[in-house]
Amino acid sequence: MDKVLAGNTVAVNDEGYLEDFSQWNKDIAKEMAAEYGIELGEDHWKVIGYIQEQYEKGASLSIRSIGKSGVVSIKEFYQLFPEGPLKRASKIAGIPKPVSCI
Repeated sequence: MDKVLAGNTVAVNDEGYLEDFSQWNKDIAKEMAAEYGIELGEDHWKVIGYIQEQYEKGASLSIRSIGKSGVVSIKEFYQLFPEGPLKRASKIAGIPKPVSCI
């Protein structure tokens, strides 16, 4: 299904995740974050960059792996992306929902 984000028509699945990572850009990320009441700051962008790098490498993501990355602690991850940090951060980063997310 299509959704308009930041003036761009993008394909999203039924959970709102982008179906094509190449459609992602920072303006789309900002608008997705705003839907959760999140204003993206420097630490958010570090996490998003890390998640995208791991996705491109084919690495599996988990909350634990984010905490061990050295980018942010698990506590900080929950503060940056409350209520399901990995789901929300992945969606904002434009990647598919990680397998570790229910």
